[in-house]
Amino acid sequence: MAVHSYILLGTNLGDRESLLKKAITMIGESCGEVVAASEIYETEPWGFVAENNFLNQVVMVDTELEPHDLLKELLSIEAVLGRQRDENVKGYASRPMDLDILYYDDKIINDDDLIVPHPRLHQRRFTLMPLCDISADFEHPVFKKTNKTLLEECQDTSEVSRQDTKTPSL
Repeated sequence: MAVHSYILLGTNLGDRESLLKKAITMIGESCGEVVAASEIYETEPWGFVAENNFLNQVVMVDTELEPHDLLKELLSIEAVLGRQRDENVKGYASRPMDLDILYYDDKIINDDDLIVPHPRLHQRRFTLMPLCDISADFEHPVFKKTNKTLLEECQDTSEVSRQDTKTPSL
């Protein structure tokens, strides 16, 4: 039985728009049906200084994969799109693709390798703004607040602006 999972896509290296499109296509091929996609947002790097801004987007996927299998597929997509994880680098760094599971239905998961809902989604405008495009009324299963309310309460002041590009049809 399929569940709704919300995935955040982020890229600040390479052809960012093309990478977002490729990631969405790959998610649809290996993770489940992409049933909704937010607008694309240009955002300042969060938590570190970088030369390039990010493009961020959120997709909703109907998936039959278990949460850890979904994570495994997303990490594989990141690698195919050029992400190289360096265990020696602490903190955030620029990357061609970053894929984060924000929600997996209303499940709460707290494992060493996977925490869902994403533990910082309520602190990041670059996550909440695109999330509200496609699911403003979804209730965070821990905070018991909608995404819209979390965005209204978010204290993040970083620059997040909607792009003029149109989201490709699903």
